[in-house]
Amino acid sequence: QAQLEESGGGSVQEGGALRLSCAASGFTLSINAMGWFRQAPGKEREGVAAIYRPSGRAYYVDSVKGRVTISIDNAKSTVYLQMNSLKPEDTAMYYCAATTLSPGQISAYGGKWYSPTLYNYWGQGTQVTVSS
Repeated sequence: QAQLEESGGGSVQEGGALRLSCAASGFTLSINAMGWFRQAPGKEREGVAAIYRPSGRAYYVDSVKGRVTISIDNAKSTVYLQMNSLKPEDTAMYYCAATTLSPGQISAYGGKWYSPTLYNYWGQGTQVTVSS
């Protein structure tokens, strides 16, 4: 059974750090990209970062560049999101996502790694709360 299981969320003070983990199971050989999205109350789901599995190339939304690093452990089929210098505006539910689309199908998105429709598997989410 295909599954994404997130962990690592929590509550921190502004300036703190968290590392989110997402372990994939049941379909790991088919995954060609993984990403992290977040959704705050009353806001749309936003792409935070993504990593393409064949190349290892990473992408970030401007608001987290320099503070966040996405990485993947292919042996463990686990993607990580290291978040440093956290700000109150980072508070949201964070979701892990994965896609089994082929590299050609992914290319058809024109670099829009942040498009939720690119991903066909989603985790249940983990809450991140940053207090000032």
